[in-house]
Amino acid sequence: MNKNKLPKYPLIWQKDDFFIKIYCSIPNIATGIVITTDKAKFVVDPGDGILRDLNKDYSKKEILEISDIFISHGHHDHLGGLWSLLTYLSVMKRKKPLNIYYPKGCPEIQSIYSAFISVYSKEIEYPINLINITDQKGFALDGVQVTPFKVNHREPNEFGKAVEVPSLGYRFDYDGKSICYGGDTAYTENLVKMAKGADLAIIEAGALTDEEAELHMTIEQASKIGETAEEYFLVHVPEN
Repeated sequence: MNKNKLPKYPLIWQKDDFFIKIYCSIPNIATGIVITTDKAKFVVDPGDGILRDLNKDYSKKEILEISDIFISHGHHDHLGGLWSLLTYLSVMKRKKPLNIYYPKGCPEIQSIYSAFISVYSKEIEYPINLINITDQKGFALDGVQVTPFKVNHREPNEFGKAVEVPSLGYRFDYDGKSICYGGDTAYTENLVKMAKGADLAIIEAGALTDEEAELHMTIEQASKIGETAEEYFLVHVPEN
């Protein structure tokens, strides 16, 4: 792997009040992303360390203002920090509801939620709304148009065969500007469509070889898609 191709985190992009910070996106380790506008504060894929990272940039009051969490899929490097974030919100006496969007059929989210409620049911003071996404219809949140789209992420089963896992990408449109986040995916036309013309495309490049492209995209595949956007970041690039 050419070390010059490795992203240097954090990755930051901003146009007017539309802002994104990718704290990291490292395969098998962690991903953590925050997207904000003047009115909205979203967390995308709260991997391990997300609470620590948010605490460096935002006050307690600002962290309590997070309204929505978006999960691309259930692998640990994309939601390993969810428990600590939910716990922090409880300890800080959050009152308003928190929405968690995730792909239908993702068992990890249901398991984390069930365990969290079981442990903290007597303490938690804020409602958690689990919203499983079953289609690709867009919806509006605090002035941001969110469009989920199915992607093609797979993992090897016990027989070594690649099987599909529930997985999504998200496109966020705000005030004439757009961010497309593909999550983890092999090549898929849905991502090609959503990334084209976006102001920023965030494209994973987790395959080191063409043989691994059944699970992730190569740098060449990811770059080709990214080049159809105004700007792009390659993420989820293996470090060794």
